[in-house]
Amino acid sequence: MSATAIHSPRGAERPAPTTGATGSPRSYQVRTYGCQMNVHDSERISGLLEDAGYVRAVDGSDADLVVFNTCAVRENADNKLYGNLSHLAPIKEQRPDMQIAVGGCLAQKDRATVVDKAPWVDVVFGTHNLGSLPALLDRARHNETAQVEILESLQEFPSTLPARRESSYAGWVSVSVGCNNTCTFCIVPALRGKEVDRRPGDVLAEVQALVDQGVVEVTLLGQNVNAYGMSFADPELGRSRSAFADLLRACGDIEGLERVRFTSPHPAEFTTDVIDAMVETPNICPQLHMPLQSGSDRILKSMRRSYRRTKFLAILDEVRDRLPDAAITTDIIVGFPGETEEDFEQTLDLVARARFTSAFTFQYSPRPGTPAATMTDQVPKAVVTERYLRLTALQDEICLEENRRRIGSTVELLVVADADGKNGGRKNSETNRISGRARDGRLVHFVGDRAEIRAGDVVESVVTGAMPHYLIADGPLRSHRRTRAGDASQAGRTAQTPPIGVGLGMPTIGRIDSPPAAAVGGCAGGCDV
Repeated sequence: MSATAIHSPRGAERPAPTTGATGSPRSYQVRTYGCQMNVHDSERISGLLEDAGYVRAVDGSDADLVVFNTCAVRENADNKLYGNLSHLAPIKEQRPDMQIAVGGCLAQKDRATVVDKAPWVDVVFGTHNLGSLPALLDRARHNETAQVEILESLQEFPSTLPARRESSYAGWVSVSVGCNNTCTFCIVPALRGKEVDRRPGDVLAEVQALVDQGVVEVTLLGQNVNAYGMSFADPELGRSRSAFADLLRACGDIEGLERVRFTSPHPAEFTTDVIDAMVETPNICPQLHMPLQSGSDRILKSMRRSYRRTKFLAILDEVRDRLPDAAITTDIIVGFPGETEEDFEQTLDLVARARFTSAFTFQYSPRPGTPAATMTDQVPKAVVTERYLRLTALQDEICLEENRRRIGSTVELLVVADADGKNGGRKNSETNRISGRARDGRLVHFVGDRAEIRAGDVVESVVTGAMPHYLIADGPLRSHRRTRAGDASQAGRTAQTPPIGVGLGMPTIGRIDSPPAAAVGGCAGGCDV
């Protein structure tokens, strides 16, 4: 079948929406930056594109469409995006039928600025209108001009869109979108909006759909999972403080679901009923990510974090009293405006007492649009860097000590795939090891038969060595269980979930609607999902 040509101002002919220059379906590639929420959104983007007739580009080939799903949390995210866009400019010049789209948080923030800085971009879309992407791509091709469409509020849950999952054995499931907190360093609420919670039945239906396709591990996602139940989109559900604990228990009733994780809770709203659910529900993993941000009460107040160090440490004590082997991880920001040496020493003290399994540590960088960006007492970059190195050195020491305590213990591992779809990490081919995740989330490199053990299978081994960021199990395996997930991985299949749940059909519940932003190039609303 020949493609229908549309005149291009570059003097070339552009193909019809879903066929490439050779008459085959147009290929796509999605490049993802940032958090797990973005990774999950990219699965939705892939599902949308494949539903519209696109096919995933073969690794190493030149895609007909490149989609950037961006992050706006740190300053280097901007630099990375525009640097990568500049690399595509000469390719686009040689291949005028190629399209480039930019979405995600940075697109929501920068809007038409993306096209101003990179005029070869075809489409800019935001966090609230993922479902518009195929239509915007078609319109950009037809109108021969960039399409920019940013909506100010969510129109439908991303779960009402199809998804092409990245894994055969593990899946992300959103329980909510948006955030009601007002942390002074964070741009996310401005870009993803107020929190809106999905109905429990819709969440569980999506989990079940993944398990039906062989997935054995699910991670429940939300900007603040502990607030789940306070902002249901469906007004008939009312408000429920116990909704998240109830959801965890319900996941325990799903046959075939072996592991459940969740991220991220907020210390101010973390409650005992969630710990109860973790203890009493066998498939909830003994892992907890509890963002600290700072160990100084003065800085926590300036950050507008509504807890203090005493409460934070009390949460850790309660979790470890009930789950002695739980792995607790955290986030820490170094160099927040106004942070003194005394403030930083309090962070070091808390880290030493908390003994986190691992920590995601960040050097503060001001984000335009956040209150912290305009604070006058910004910490000099050299001071921030020096403190950051001290913190990471301390945390690496703790990580190594805690990992060494695991030597001699038996671990159950879910075998994971590397970027090439094979079993293990970058050096495993040299060491003849395979990689897996323990139930507490630790990465373990183990010895096994690579011809027999597939990503998605479950093995048991004994820890023989430790490094700060992983464990080693070089002894013989105690067991190897083949799974449906392993069968799917071996066959090259990943889960694909259809649209699940309802949209936001109750439009004015707790929210003032804004009209859709006009699109550059001719669309003035009516194109949103």
